[in-house]
Amino acid sequence: MTRTITIDPVTRIEGHSRITLQLNEAGEVVDAQFHVTQFRGFEKIAEGRPFREMPSLMARICGICPVSHLIASAKACDDLLAVRVPSTAVHLRQILNLAQLIQSHALSFFYLSAPDFLLGLDADPARRNLFGLLEQHPELARGGVRLRQFGQEVIEQLSGRRIHPAWVVPGGVSEPLTADRRDRMLAGLPEALDCVQRTLAWFQPLHAQFQEEIRAFASFPTLFLGLVTPQNTLEHYDGLLRLVDADGSIRELAIDKFQYGEVIGEAVESFSYLKSPYYRPLGYPDGLYRVGPLARLNMVSRAGTPRADAALAEFQALPLAERQSSFYYHLARLIEILYALEQIERLLQEPDILSPRVQAAAAPNAYEGVGIAEAPRGTLLHHYQVDEDGLIRQVNLIIATGHNHLAMNRGVLQTARHFVRGQQLTEGMLNRVEAVIRTFDPCLSCSTHAIGQMPLHVQLLDAAGRVVDEVQR
Repeated sequence: MTRTITIDPVTRIEGHSRITLQLNEAGEVVDAQFHVTQFRGFEKIAEGRPFREMPSLMARICGICPVSHLIASAKACDDLLAVRVPSTAVHLRQILNLAQLIQSHALSFFYLSAPDFLLGLDADPARRNLFGLLEQHPELARGGVRLRQFGQEVIEQLSGRRIHPAWVVPGGVSEPLTADRRDRMLAGLPEALDCVQRTLAWFQPLHAQFQEEIRAFASFPTLFLGLVTPQNTLEHYDGLLRLVDADGSIRELAIDKFQYGEVIGEAVESFSYLKSPYYRPLGYPDGLYRVGPLARLNMVSRAGTPRADAALAEFQALPLAERQSSFYYHLARLIEILYALEQIERLLQEPDILSPRVQAAAAPNAYEGVGIAEAPRGTLLHHYQVDEDGLIRQVNLIIATGHNHLAMNRGVLQTARHFVRGQQLTEGMLNRVEAVIRTFDPCLSCSTHAIGQMPLHVQLLDAAGRVVDEVQR
């Protein structure tokens, strides 16, 4: 008999989802699907709102990465104003974005994934969590907590609050940085740098213990999409939107943000509320690509800062095929944290960083704006259209997790086929299927904005538990 295994919910990720595995008579996995089971309609909620409200509204999409939506939304609104944002405001926005990358990457690596590395993928799930990590490896766990705290503190020093800040506004930021807040941020950098460097020194040799997972965790050649500088180094705030092949050869040198729809298509599957973007020239679903820290590291020649360059060089020394494994998203997060800390230090020392000129004012001068930034999980796109009164007519959001949707589904199938045996099912097998999703660190609350047609089965039970009515779709 054929058999269906359901993993519900997928644990240690942000949001609600499940995985279904279809097994044949021999107990072999023949199909697998990653179901995103929540729906949030921010694209519709925004219609009719004044465009100046958008950054603050969009920050409410997510409590993990509100800054990313704040930044991308404000950049789209900059287009609507048709203004040049003051350089100081650009630097302050960059620092805020990098601080969020630090806290989000630290959350993913230390809180959600490190229990698998240190306690074991086959460990008791009751202990395979942050609390088990604190008990068995307290120094590493405390370092992760402190690193995330540093990122949150920088966000608070800049914007006045750690979650859902409204400090980034169309045309710049709402208030300048003071010398004492700058100095407090600079004072915390040495400890944060020491923490991530110690973690890198511990984690890099650990890969030898996970060779089987490296080969099976969404390990296949794909296209990569992300922002880069003209010098082909890391860029998270602005730059060229580029798409490359698995070997780094360029498919799209610099995608015009107003023409993104000619390059990126958006499909909807019946089993998920999450959109499935794809590269149009290759069609659907062959045009799958990946975004996020692994994609960014596979796209660039250098990171762009000394310590991160050295760490990236070690990653680039790996065989090309191995660097395609999504297992290396974890290492990529640590390298990006190192880069972000170095960049924050550089930006805080810019001569104009305390300038009071941090906002350009104007009335709406355009009917369309597109804001693109690199969120921790990958490329984030906000596209707004307004009427003559500056009211939102239409919104399209392509979220980083959505970009990765096709790759996550293919990765779940690859991992399940490699590890799951229906005749001798173990918890460790199923944890590995979940763990491949955790490599992408999906943020499902952010990304579920398109209505799909998921199967629905509702039963009405009486007091005794008997089914008195049901409906299926």
